[in-house]
Amino acid sequence: MPLAIAGVPGHRSKLVGQPLLYAISCFASIGVFLFGYDQGVMSGILTGPYFKAYFDNPSPAALGGMVAILEIGALITSLLAGRLGDALGRRQTLFLGATVFVVGGAIQTATTGYNIMVLGRLVSGAGVGLLSTIVPIYQSEVSPADHRGKLACIEFTGNIIGYASSVWLDYFCSFILSDWSWRFPLFMQCVIGAILALGSLMMPESPRWLIDNDQDENGKKVILDLHGDDPDNEEALKEFQEIKEAVMKERVSGDRSYRTMWSRYKGRVLLAMSAQAFAQLNGINVISYYAPLVFEQAGWVGREAILMTGINALIYIASTVPTWYLVDLWGRRIILMSGAAVMCVALTATGWWIYVDQIITPNAVVVCVIIFNAAFGYSWGPIPWLYPPEIMPMHFRAKGVSLSTATNWLFNFIVGVVTPELQELVGFRLYLIHAFFCANSLLLVYFTYPETMGVPLEEMDAVFGEGNIHHSDRSIN
Repeated sequence: MPLAIAGVPGHRSKLVGQPLLYAISCFASIGVFLFGYDQGVMSGILTGPYFKAYFDNPSPAALGGMVAILEIGALITSLLAGRLGDALGRRQTLFLGATVFVVGGAIQTATTGYNIMVLGRLVSGAGVGLLSTIVPIYQSEVSPADHRGKLACIEFTGNIIGYASSVWLDYFCSFILSDWSWRFPLFMQCVIGAILALGSLMMPESPRWLIDNDQDENGKKVILDLHGDDPDNEEALKEFQEIKEAVMKERVSGDRSYRTMWSRYKGRVLLAMSAQAFAQLNGINVISYYAPLVFEQAGWVGREAILMTGINALIYIASTVPTWYLVDLWGRRIILMSGAAVMCVALTATGWWIYVDQIITPNAVVVCVIIFNAAFGYSWGPIPWLYPPEIMPMHFRAKGVSLSTATNWLFNFIVGVVTPELQELVGFRLYLIHAFFCANSLLLVYFTYPETMGVPLEEMDAVFGEGNIHHSDRSIN
């Protein structure tokens, strides 16, 4: 593995500069690939005849519990991930999350009934909670300010590739005339998790974590590797000095407890939590978990519903690519607001077509769902994972991102549990409810979210009126 063990005493990375940076980003994307895969894998097998027969035609409530229990595991460990990430380091926490995920996938694959399946989902969720917290932190801490947005968005594309892969695997496995039609997609979780666990041992540690833990020389080595391995690189040495000064300044403040974070940075914490809350309330999980059910509701049946979900997933992947280039050109605010506007219109139209129930409703709903997914993939998909680690100061970054990620999984759980029931109780009105949240998220961003594009992490205090920005080529709204 060419990016081997940068930041480990006595070793240097073979890759340096931007190749190392992009290699880290692509490999870290496997972490988010996993929970994208886990979200999508259930959507296809829920409608399969062998799955239904094995679990004795589970009720909507039972399906909702099976799907959403993953979020309980993720919620619990995402709250613990902040302390683990600070104590063990970013890389070891990533390894731990991948290992736990493999165990959960094995339990699901070998399940003997509903309760064992729920246990497996819970354990997988525990792994996902660790990964979904630590990967964005790790990514933000190894990325330079002018590439941070792009690299985080590439990482999110890995999440959607994971989702799409699971949907298409579900589709092809639906032709298997046995229980392996649903067991094999679950088994693939173990394979992917094992690759991530082994690969994480070869990735460099976050230089900011190393310096914060008095491993200055190792931290400097990683920074030099990321800048091209020139020991006299002025930009790298300046970055090292800025990080070191920030660490020393933050140590003067002493206490790093959650209580201190809340009292000093409540506004930032609430912004971070709101980004993740609206990422769920804006309706994506109605589609990602239950897309085949949505298409069945609109008139597509059985395997056709899974096929439509797979086509939608491919477009979903494509929609994430423009943001790689726009996030550090337009900024975070414009992308979030424009995405929310399109999502609001698409969800309203989805509800309308299901309500009128015309002959073109199945095709119209597919178009609306694809537009919604594309808008989410371009905006509220990647940015809520980028924004929280950007705005939190280093000594509270892991804890702040831990709370924001826990918020994501809490609302993920709520949406996962209530969606099957609401689809039966309120029908088309469910999409109007989420359209309402999209409109509210647009207003929230407009009035409260500061722009972070191009601002180094060590200078983020200036965005919130707590310091000075030293670079004149940067604009802050």
